[in-house]
Amino acid sequence: MHQPDPELAAVCRPVATARGLPNAHYTDPATHAREAERLFFAGWAGLGVAADLPAPGDAVPVDFLGVPLVMLRGRDGRLRVFQNICRHRGMVLVAEPRNIPGALRCPYHSWCYGLDGRLVATPHVGGPGMNLHDAIDRAALGLIEVRSHIWRDIVWINLSGDAPEFETAMAPALAHLAEFEAPLHHGGADSRFTLEVACNWKLAVENYCESYHLPWVHPGLNSYSRLEDHYDILAPGHFSGQGTRAYRPAGAGAFPDFAGLAPRWDAAADYLALYPNVLVGVHRDHAFVILLLPQGPERVREEVHLYYATPDTDPAARAANAALWKTVFEEDIAVVEGMQRGRNAPGFDGGRFSPAMDAATHCFHAWAAARLAG
Repeated sequence: MHQPDPELAAVCRPVATARGLPNAHYTDPATHAREAERLFFAGWAGLGVAADLPAPGDAVPVDFLGVPLVMLRGRDGRLRVFQNICRHRGMVLVAEPRNIPGALRCPYHSWCYGLDGRLVATPHVGGPGMNLHDAIDRAALGLIEVRSHIWRDIVWINLSGDAPEFETAMAPALAHLAEFEAPLHHGGADSRFTLEVACNWKLAVENYCESYHLPWVHPGLNSYSRLEDHYDILAPGHFSGQGTRAYRPAGAGAFPDFAGLAPRWDAAADYLALYPNVLVGVHRDHAFVILLLPQGPERVREEVHLYYATPDTDPAARAANAALWKTVFEEDIAVVEGMQRGRNAPGFDGGRFSPAMDAATHCFHAWAAARLAG
């Protein structure tokens, strides 16, 4: 009979009596590998953004927790995700983002694939000058496609292939953000940046979920969007986060508002952690997404993209808005890296949660613990 893990059971207790995830979940490679399987591969996770592949032939490789993947924009305009390996000897096909004008050619033995994944050429496979062989069934040896879905420009993937349909699995998030189901326009080169952070990916989620740290870590932001202006957002098993009732539009109306929003959004903004690794922010005049791509148990890459309601926003205003958010997100680095170092203290038992201030963070911990407990 399966014996429940008492440490994970303690995480799932009510917030007032719960403990956080133990240290191993932030430092141990074996635990990190188990989390990859159960928290990332078994459900829907964020891989990239469609804006990175605007033209047919565009290819963007991504190392997804050690699995080589590639996003490809086909000649038909469709974006697909494949395992980034040749079916011959497993050679990685695409080493860096680029446009592929013809077929995708393996650099090892020149097996070639169409952008829809079909194997279209196998030079000398039957001997010099013989490009066919009865034992090599091209129709069965196309690229291995990964189940994918695009929502809010985010390329979502289900690596295991057996999660519920995206619309079912993500129904609570779809409902919560329904008012913002309008076309999103990526701001371009001045509306993207990457942060390399020396912490476990979960610490970035935990920090994003709560406003408790605002007065001390974000004094500038807290000067106009105060701690008392914030509220919790809880959807157990799906997402959690925080919102504010005191949002001020960037640049005093520099960007057009999204159409059809309820009056509450005149001064409100929501910040959601969509489990496991997608952080979104929605405001009346812009939105952003942060993709958390773990680089092992103690490092994470944060890829930040900003979006607007129209494609023709002012470049100077966009750049200023991106700089503002970059400053805010950089202010978090010292604390999440400090918590990472703290996870090497053997006396730390996962910590406690403030029942009044940490409900959203505990919601995330409880989701992870329940998934890991199986």
